Order: sequence, then structure tokens, then C-alpha cells
Amino acid sequence: MDRAGTTASVTAVAEAPRDCALCPRLVSYRAANRAAEPGWHNGAVPSFGSEAGRLLIVGLAPGRKGANRTGRPFTGDFAGDLLYATLLEFGFARGSYAAEANDGLTLIDCMITNAVRCVPPENKPTPAEIETCRRYLAARIAAMPRVVALLALGRIAHDSALAALALRRSAFPFAHGAQHTLRPHLVLFDSFHCSRYNTNTGKLTPAMFRAVLRSIRDHVDAL
Repeated sequence: MDRAGTTASVTAVAEAPRDCALCPRLVSYRAANRAAEPGWHNGAVPSFGSEAGRLLIVGLAPGRKGANRTGRPFTGDFAGDLLYATLLEFGFARGSYAAEANDGLTLIDCMITNAVRCVPPENKPTPAEIETCRRYLAARIAAMPRVVALLALGRIAHDSALAALALRRSAFPFAHGAQHTLRPHLVLFDSFHCSRYNTNTGKLTPAMFRAVLRSIRDHVDAL
């Protein structure tokens, strides 16, 4: 079984088409970005990694100059620096992260996706856009038969993952470092988002993020 990062096995229903037309505001913003930067990806960003993975990381949405440019989640902006360095440290990735989709980095036993697949203006999707895109997150989780750990990067990712599994938010409140058993062997791990703002303000430190990944590594290895 291939446990290295690849997009070849991605199930179609779990990925939005590149020119997804479901959210008019995001379509308009995508068109404006395409006109300004025709060489960028400028489309719905597919998940990265293997469906055979036991860890699924859920982010918020592509960054304009990050995944919207490169076409790979968390690639090309500050958040990816901390995320991929930590995944490499804990054995969920191999290779070198160079902030480009062709850097040769692969994921191990892991996949990364976003609650919203298209870049939103000011990095802020609307509640309606989050709800509309949830069909892809639900399908993504369902298409991973071995998944035992979900990592939610931020409250919106946390809430969307719960909704995708038809679970009540009130039963599993978001808190950095929290661990929620959703069903036998499936645990939701919470972390503040690894954004530049959160790290610059000290809301999330590298040590805090490593502690979350250590808990995930221990959980995955125990099964």
C-alpha cells in the first residue's frame, strides 16, 4: 500500500473541480486573481497526500499567495513553514519543503485538505461558503478508510469537521491542545492555526504546535 504523498488516488467526489462554480463570490475573486496573475493555480486547491493515510489535517482555506498560487495546501505562505517543518520532524513527511508544489516533498500516512477549497477575499470565507464546501470535506473523510486522527487548524476547521461528521459542536468545544474522541479510534485534535499572525503574537508557538503533533504521533502509533 502506497503511504507516500500522492494525489493520484484522490476520489473525484472528495475534490472540488478546479473551476468550481458553487460560490459566486469566490468565483468572482478567482477570476480577478486569474486576470492579475495568469500563471498562478487560481482554482479550487486539491487535497495533498494519500487516502490511505491515518492522519487528515484540515485547514481553513487557500491563501492568495500561498496555495492559490502553487496549487498545494499550505505551500508558498508562512503557515506552511511551520506546518511542514513539524510534519517532517514527526515522520509524517519526507523530503524538503521549498514552498513550491514541485519541491519533491511527500507526505507519509497523512493528507492535508481545507474546509474551503477556493481562496476567499481577505482569507475570510462566509458561513454560506463554508457550508457549501462542506460536501467535499465530508466526502474526503469518508474516502479515507484508515483515518484515525483529524487535526483541525483553527475553530472553523474544527467546526466544519464536526459538521461533516454530523456531530454537534457543543459536544466537542474547540480549544488548543484538546483531544475529542468522535468514534472508536477516531480522535479530533485541535490546534490554533499556524498563521503568521498567531505565531508572531505568540498565540501559537512552535513548541505548542509540536506538542499537538507529538500527541497525534503517539495516538497513531498506538493503533
